[in-house]
Amino acid sequence: MGDKTTISTLVEGGQASAGPPLGPELGPLPVDVGAVVNAINDKTADFEGMEVPVDVTIDEDTGDFEIEVGKPPIAALVKDEIGLESGSGEPNKTKVADMDFSTACKLARMKDTDLLAMDLHGAVKEVIGSAQSMGITVDGKDAYDVQQEIDAGEYDEELEQEEGLE
Repeated sequence: MGDKTTISTLVEGGQASAGPPLGPELGPLPVDVGAVVNAINDKTADFEGMEVPVDVTIDEDTGDFEIEVGKPPIAALVKDEIGLESGSGEPNKTKVADMDFSTACKLARMKDTDLLAMDLHGAVKEVIGSAQSMGITVDGKDAYDVQQEIDAGEYDEELEQEEGLE
């Protein structure tokens, strides 16, 4: 078993190609670039339209490779879930969409292992914080206000119901 090289990149689900950023990284390694690209596209096909983190680990002696697909970033999941093309260029001034609190809970459960939060309360606040930075309100309210309401216990009942779904 030889040395291993790991390449980490973001690819659009099902749309990896031998071009940048992946191709130039794989080119000098003894690996079939086409096989790597095809394997990535197979593993990321369900994330079409979203950027997905991918790690490709290559054995430098044999050219064997392993692909590990991560979960898309919260921003990509939020955009996909609410059907938004892009966030606001001025999120503090221009709001571009509204998201239901239940959607924030759903996304928090989807990303639970990738978030820093210790519980669903914190995870939902992380998702809402991402939404805020994209110019998205939650249930018609400013995302920051919803985070404060979570801290004040105003969403405890909804969060307890969501925890029961896990």
